[in-house]
Amino acid sequence: MVKSMTGFGRYEASNEDYKISVEMKSVNHRYLDLGIKMPKKFGAFEADIRSLLKSGIQRGKVDIYVSCETFSDKAVRLNYNEALAREYMDIFSKMSGQFSIENDVKVSSLSRFPEVITAEQSEEDEEELWLLLKEALLGALEKFVEQRTKEGGHLKEDLCEKLDTMAGWVGEIEKRSPQIIQEYRKKVEDKVKELLEGSGIDENRIAAEVTLFADKICVDEETVRLMSHIKTMKDSLMKGGAVGRKLDFIAQEMNREANTILSKANDMEISGTAIDLKTEIEKVREQIQNIE
Repeated sequence: MVKSMTGFGRYEASNEDYKISVEMKSVNHRYLDLGIKMPKKFGAFEADIRSLLKSGIQRGKVDIYVSCETFSDKAVRLNYNEALAREYMDIFSKMSGQFSIENDVKVSSLSRFPEVITAEQSEEDEEELWLLLKEALLGALEKFVEQRTKEGGHLKEDLCEKLDTMAGWVGEIEKRSPQIIQEYRKKVEDKVKELLEGSGIDENRIAAEVTLFADKICVDEETVRLMSHIKTMKDSLMKGGAVGRKLDFIAQEMNREANTILSKANDMEISGTAIDLKTEIEKVREQIQNIE
């Protein structure tokens, strides 16, 4: 299938300890550019994350946002420094006797003194985290690719319609070209007759003049190549896959042929059709920029 380079996907995976959310969105880009924003504790998984995403994405600037919510209390552990608390109380007792003042220290006050009670981040199960993160990534990637594929189908349909229109215009140019030569021959003959006032006409001279004119305006090679490019582009769209770069190259070649036809055109009808052709090619190129 043909895929668009713009897409969005979101998925949440959770268990009794964590809820991990992954959100992905992308815009057009010449290459694959992955920008990942996630909690520090997922830093060790970055290479695996990139490898997993590359399996389903070939081009585009993709922003990935990972968030994690912790449910269990095992992630944080409180430590009680009994020895330090005892030292504090010994000092307070000594101060009370030394200055003859009441020792009014309560447990709640003692617990707030530095280093008596500390919070420590416990080690998390990396395998558990990765399995849950992987589930969220694959879920978001599936939705992301699904949307890209759906939009790619619309792009494919639109491009095929434009290519059919272009093929029709190329056919009109091919049909019109011989008529121009015939019209030019008649114009030359009429001019010669007028100049010679009825004297004999040198058919060889006229044939040579018409041949020279025909060579100058001939666009047969350009129209044949254009029809070949149109067919190749349609075949590539039908085949699908990451064809964006290939299609862009073909569109450039098509534009070059249309420019040559326009420069050779010695006829208003062909010039108008060539301009329409160039306009449609530009529309095709714009659409191709959205294809992976």
